[in-house]
Amino acid sequence: MPEPIPLLVPCVPAPHELLPWLERMHAARHYSNFGPLVCELEATFATQFQVAGAQVTTVANATLGLELVLQALDLPAGSRILLPSFTFVATATAVLRAGHVPVLADVDADSWMLTPDIARAAHASMPVAAVVPVATFGMPHDMQAWQQFETQTGLPVVIDAAAAYGSQWLQNGEGTLVFSLHTTKSLPAIEGGLVVSSRPGLAAKVRQLSNFGINLDPTAEMAVGELAGTGTNAKMSEYHAAVGLASLKNWERNAERRRALHSNLMHLLNTASGQHLRWQKKGSGGALMAPTLLCLRLPDVRHREALEYICQQQKISVRRWYLPLLSHMPILRHRCLALPAPTAAALSDTLLGLPFFWGMTDIQSKRLEDAVSQSFGMLCNSKLLKSGHKNGLCVRLVDAQP
Repeated sequence: MPEPIPLLVPCVPAPHELLPWLERMHAARHYSNFGPLVCELEATFATQFQVAGAQVTTVANATLGLELVLQALDLPAGSRILLPSFTFVATATAVLRAGHVPVLADVDADSWMLTPDIARAAHASMPVAAVVPVATFGMPHDMQAWQQFETQTGLPVVIDAAAAYGSQWLQNGEGTLVFSLHTTKSLPAIEGGLVVSSRPGLAAKVRQLSNFGINLDPTAEMAVGELAGTGTNAKMSEYHAAVGLASLKNWERNAERRRALHSNLMHLLNTASGQHLRWQKKGSGGALMAPTLLCLRLPDVRHREALEYICQQQKISVRRWYLPLLSHMPILRHRCLALPAPTAAALSDTLLGLPFFWGMTDIQSKRLEDAVSQSFGMLCNSKLLKSGHKNGLCVRLVDAQP
């Protein structure tokens, strides 16, 4: 019986790599509340993004970062916020928890992302107060194009760049980016988030809101310790900053390895499918520099079900990204406004995530290649019939010959 192949395996620093940072933390006796390691991490990010230190802040996670950015924009309660229907649930829940209404739009067929052109058409049909595009699977957006959109429409744009650290930059433009430093992302801090914004005062306000909304500025027109806003506790701890700093030391090497593995697997699986797979295409925002997922698009539903069946038999973990669409989730359906999204619907029917993690062996890669080859081979000589299964993934292959 083959060993299971997991979908994702975190790539985090080893204990000995963390030790110098943990010793610094312990020596300082500072474990939270914007400690020296958090400040060092933020200063490093400010240098990387070529912005002032006040334009960067860490948060406990990217979801809270999105929520606090939306709060810091001071939009009227119940504002409509445009976002893609094809995304992770946290994008929508952050909008809802900030007191606004998600408006779900379609995505581009090649990049699988919400684009400025799609946003303009959506805003024309249903006016919105802000836009939250998503860097889908880490693919970067063209920030100059979004800056032009923001200038023309007056709508603030907040990029949910959760999976795009190392790929998404301001690109000599303006904008607001929210990254995840979760354990499955390219720069893991176990848990954490990063907000980078050229909008004056926005990052500083998010920082304040992440500390309950308490004023810590002695030059402000209110006492230190007085509540300046209704925030929450969303600060990054010194421990998570230590992991982030240790991860930064090896980021370039690990990113290069991820790119090489991703390229190799794409080549193997393309060949195994007879060149029938489709992949996310980069747009004018640049290339994906540190892939964390392997997501392929199959020709149709039957091909996806066949591959799922083979992987199930071979103990290869798979995931349908992102299914169901946000507009199809009962708990969200009556709290969102959904625009027509035929491309997102087609993607949700045909995309499948396969295992991808640094440290995959040649044997594991060969098993993925064989699974794709077998699934396409079966459909050439068989017909696919659905059969009942508690997860809806089981299929039965019946010989098509009389």
